[in-house]
Amino acid sequence: MLSKMKTTAAAVAVASAFAVPASAELTGDLNIFLDTSNPAPRATMEAMIDRFKAEHPGLNVETTVIDREAYKTQIRNFLTANAPDVATWYAANRMRPYVEAGLFEDVSDLYAEPEIAEGLASTKGALTIDDKQWGVAYTYYQWGVYYRKDIFAELGLSEPTNWAEEKANCGKIVASGRACYTIGTKYLWTAGGWFDYLNMRTNGFDFHMDLAAGNVSWEDDRVKQTFMNWKELIDMGGFIADHQTYSWQEALPFMVNGEAASYLMGNFAVAPLREAGLTDDQLDFYQFPVINPEVALSEDAPTDTFHIPANAKNKEAAREFLRFATSPAEQTIINNGKNLGQLPVNAASSVDDDKFLQMGFEMLSNNSTGGVAQFWDRDAPAEMAKVSMEGFQEFMVKPDQMDKILAKLERARGRIYK
Repeated sequence: MLSKMKTTAAAVAVASAFAVPASAELTGDLNIFLDTSNPAPRATMEAMIDRFKAEHPGLNVETTVIDREAYKTQIRNFLTANAPDVATWYAANRMRPYVEAGLFEDVSDLYAEPEIAEGLASTKGALTIDDKQWGVAYTYYQWGVYYRKDIFAELGLSEPTNWAEEKANCGKIVASGRACYTIGTKYLWTAGGWFDYLNMRTNGFDFHMDLAAGNVSWEDDRVKQTFMNWKELIDMGGFIADHQTYSWQEALPFMVNGEAASYLMGNFAVAPLREAGLTDDQLDFYQFPVINPEVALSEDAPTDTFHIPANAKNKEAAREFLRFATSPAEQTIINNGKNLGQLPVNAASSVDDDKFLQMGFEMLSNNSTGGVAQFWDRDAPAEMAKVSMEGFQEFMVKPDQMDKILAKLERARGRIYK
């Protein structure tokens, strides 16, 4: 799905109340490619671009919105053949192939500016390769377990804090005729979220990162223990049937209709759950529980980013757009509960009073001392992420094939990291 929106001066009637005078008049064309194709993110980005345009009326801005899954397959081609001036992508290892191929611009000069150096300090590491910065973060968000509070109340359940309580809750939910968890693994990455949490809770953040870096065998007993923990939930009927046929959005109705009690997902799921009719009295959130009390709690908090392609034609305007998108005012606006519904990365921004954002901010700030992962398909190299997530999906369908699946992933590790 591909659509275009042409932004002209006439399209913006009133400048943003947060706008500041431009330091220099920008002219020419600015082409922006976005993967924010879902309704709320798309509207948020388009409104932000309108505000940017209002500050720079001499600049002709053209925005191309590409379906997120299609974007992942097209990015290398358009960065190489007909690069835009600004492109959305992801931090950490997901940007590495394009950095190493010379397709992303070095923007370390932006991090030399006090406003960005101070405001974006928390995400600088995720945008750094070879001591240089290759993009800026504009949002991040917590993962955790979103659950039907009313179903828990009906069954007399409390939020679990450890693995025994999680399994006990799941047993009671299954006995009530429901699945414990909805999930759609059609596009694989949702299974990666389960693996992240189970492995980080079983073996810790450093082990998880070593596995992502190819330094640990997939047939290691510690990895097998992660899968055995996962198998416990699968064997008790914890997950909805036929999840491999659903996208993450297509799995939402199972929770909305009360056929499943919870969803391990990022905070971006809150908006569609609310839009589908769940109230905040019905919907709640808890941190993924402790499995191994000897390891500190770590979280998935993926960081979404803007980059300037190396082949961009208007890098001056692109840099100004990156400054604008990461400014405290814009970070506050785009991340509030009515827009992205996520967490601002600029330290000078305000966190929306939405209860889930406040819970995520509290969790990430005070209750996640082990480390913050970017997500499996961003922390592992792309080829290994694909192969392993195919294995995760297969395991969820055929848990008794664990040894065979892990042997296949180990062969892939030998090939890919070599």
